[in-house]
Amino acid sequence: MPDATPARAPRRPLFLPNARQANWLVAVGFLALGEAFYLRFMAIENANVALACRAGLATWLCGTSRVTIVLYQHEVFGAVALAAALLNLMRPSVVVVGLALAAGGFGLVLHNVDLAALAVGVLILSLARPAPAPE
Repeated sequence: MPDATPARAPRRPLFLPNARQANWLVAVGFLALGEAFYLRFMAIENANVALACRAGLATWLCGTSRVTIVLYQHEVFGAVALAAALLNLMRPSVVVVGLALAAGGFGLVLHNVDLAALAVGVLILSLARPAPAPE
């Protein structure tokens, strides 16, 4: 008597970075968070530096602060993080995970929390996706 249960196709493994890739992702995440904290607390919220920059001080910190404020006002950090996380959900890639981590870190620290938090949630959800098929 033949078996009535249909044969199952083997499941592809879940997307999981190897140890070297995970170390790079940890480094990218911590560097992004560190830079975001530095910009927020040493340039944007520090009254002496902020007033000097608004008065026209031309240093790299003031220039970076101005660019960061413009990007923050248009919620670019959260939007980039969400776009990268959605792209990673569709087609998992370590490079896209790194981009989403960096932009999400900047978004969370620099008050683009709505989109950045959603991006982090989607990024966590994307770890349950199957890895891309080998070509």
